[in-house]
Amino acid sequence: MKKYLTSLLVVLITLNTIAQNDNSSLSSLPEITLKNIDGKDVKLSDYGANQKITVISFWATWCKPCIKELKNMNVLLEDWVEDYNMELVAISLDDSRNAAKVKPTVNALNWDFDVLLDPNGELQRAMNVANPPVTFLVNQSGQIVYTHTGYVEGDEYDLEDHIKELVSD
Repeated sequence: MKKYLTSLLVVLITLNTIAQNDNSSLSSLPEITLKNIDGKDVKLSDYGANQKITVISFWATWCKPCIKELKNMNVLLEDWVEDYNMELVAISLDDSRNAAKVKPTVNALNWDFDVLLDPNGELQRAMNVANPPVTFLVNQSGQIVYTHTGYVEGDEYDLEDHIKELVSD
């Protein structure tokens, strides 16, 4: 009986996580304006309107897997930009209490990509992001074509395979 209840609990938690992370209804980027780490307004949908492949990664300063994922993507970014005409933008989910930590973190890690702030969670809600890290791949026409939740070492190469598919289409 204990095994049955444990199995049932695991199934229910899994289904709940899937339901919370259902971003499949999204087809394009929402019309939301955020600030970058220098305080400049940036319209998110502009990333999908520039004929480039765009990777959007939701992260937070307190999320160790997020930092690891973005560090690893940053290492590959120069080649990705050259090979696939793409860009990477990271969306910080740090709330207003932690937002001051974002710019020092980005500068300390020498990240070479845009970082936007979503301190009120407006974009997070619009894109159905429950917990970071969550990565979206946007094609050259501005359509969201792939979503990945979580991070384990090597996921960036799986993402690159999805990027390659967009270039070969």
